[in-house]
Amino acid sequence: MRKSILMLAAVVVAAVAVLAPAATARSAAGETDLVTTAVYAGQFTTLASLLTAAGPVDTLKTGGPYTALAPTDAAFAMVPKATLAKLGKNPALLKKVLLHHVVNGAVPASTVVTLNGKSVKTAAGASVKIKVAGGNVFLNGSTKVTKTEIKASNGIIHVINKVLIPAS
Repeated sequence: MRKSILMLAAVVVAAVAVLAPAATARSAAGETDLVTTAVYAGQFTTLASLLTAAGPVDTLKTGGPYTALAPTDAAFAMVPKATLAKLGKNPALLKKVLLHHVVNGAVPASTVVTLNGKSVKTAAGASVKIKVAGGNVFLNGSTKVTKTEIKASNGIIHVINKVLIPAS
C-alpha cells in the first residue's frame, strides 16, 4: 500500500509540475475545487493520493461547501507504519479517516475561534473538539491548525499538523 501511495504521489507531483503555473493562479483566487487546490498547494500529495484511493474525491470536487482539515505530507509521515498498513488493507476505514477531516459547510477561521470548547461533527459522523489557546487553534487537544483560509471554489482548507484518527 505504501509503495502504491508513493507511486501515485509521484504521478500527482509530476502532473502538478506540468500544470502548476496556470493552475496556481486560479487556485490562489479560490477558483478550483478543494481537491485540486490541495494538489496545487504542493504539501498535500499524500492526502490527495489517499483521497483518490478511498473514493471521496468526486464528492469533494463537486459538492460543498466543505471545510477540509488538511494534514500535510509531514503530518502523514508521523503516522505509524502499522496504522498506514491497517488503513491500506481496509478501504472503508481509510474512507472513514479521510472523512474525519471534512466538515460540512464553509467554516472560516473567524467562526472556528468562536467555537472554543465546542465540537464540530465531521462527515465521518464523529466529532472534533476545538480549543483556542495562546492565539492558536487545536483540534482534539494536540492537533494544531497551522494555516487557515485556503479558499477553494467549494469550501475552505485549514492546514493541520497531525492526522486525525477517529476512535474505532
